[in-house]
Amino acid sequence: MKKQFLILSLLVGSIYAKTLDQKIANMFILGFYGTTVDNHSKIVRDICQRGLGGVLLFERHPTRHSRAKNITSPSQLKRLTKRLSSSCTHQPLIAVDQEGGKVQRLKRKDGFYGRYEKAAVLGSKTMDVAKKVYQNMAQELHRVGINFNLAPVADMAVNRQNRVIYRLGRSYGNRAERVALFDKIFINAMHSRKILTSLKHFPGHGSSMQDSHKGFVDISQTWSRRELEPFKQVIEAGKTDSIMVAHVFNRHLDSRYPASLSYKTVTGLLRSKLGYQGVVISDDLQMYAISKHYPLKEAVRLAINAGVDILLFGNQLDPKHEVSIQKLVSIVKSLLSQGKITRESIERANRRIDAMKIKIGLGK
Repeated sequence: MKKQFLILSLLVGSIYAKTLDQKIANMFILGFYGTTVDNHSKIVRDICQRGLGGVLLFERHPTRHSRAKNITSPSQLKRLTKRLSSSCTHQPLIAVDQEGGKVQRLKRKDGFYGRYEKAAVLGSKTMDVAKKVYQNMAQELHRVGINFNLAPVADMAVNRQNRVIYRLGRSYGNRAERVALFDKIFINAMHSRKILTSLKHFPGHGSSMQDSHKGFVDISQTWSRRELEPFKQVIEAGKTDSIMVAHVFNRHLDSRYPASLSYKTVTGLLRSKLGYQGVVISDDLQMYAISKHYPLKEAVRLAINAGVDILLFGNQLDPKHEVSIQKLVSIVKSLLSQGKITRESIERANRRIDAMKIKIGLGK
């Protein structure tokens, strides 16, 4: 075991030799606008020269913009991801949200299979049915070049009034063992095609009454510790590549900050109490639960100090006001020079991210 760890450490050191700026950039996944790229495209330069860790792809939003963002057809998406992966000496994470049901970026109207049932339906069926569905999903994602699926959901269906989990059928049910079982089936299917996953939304979004896309979400009166159980079971099974932390506030866990910005929740609860040592990724930091309450620099500082390894910015709201990797790197370097974050937090995050990437051969 020690020999294997030493080999992995040497691989991380040799494959991912980076400057400070590139190590900082490796901690971000950004959304961008464009269905085609070439070597002169900004996003390609951000990956190749600045070391951007990954990209998040979206289909056309039905109400915000008339033009497609990244995804129009299987052949187009395959060309896009191939260009993003092959333009540089290192390969980025190429992420989508592909849960099934309402949350899937590869839609039938764009020529994809698009018939993956929601978790609430699959959770009531047999394991074999779920395995087949998720193996088909993994095959389709692999075929078009996706290597990071921001799923599955480990939230429990504990609140019938919940608009973002229960009413959308995104949970496998209200029994922790059942939720964890189907989470593991989902993860195993993705792993069979060398696709990384992200268990979400820690510490549990299933009891909330509000939507963190739209504003502040307080779960202090509705959340219970049993919502941690699916996360705990999947962690203990050794299946977890990354865990996404939600923008939910719970004064019983942290009386000041929402989970995604909370040292007590990320480092104290998730890492120290539940023993999770892998990658932690934030939910989109442009959601109004964060962006309407915290200036960008403050949100970045708090997330990094909380123990978040990958900071996610979907750049979904307005193509004229995208958050750039140049700006984010500048913010982090400013925080470093002011002593508001530590160099070790950046090094530690890079070790975790690089070890995760090595699982599927990225960077080799």
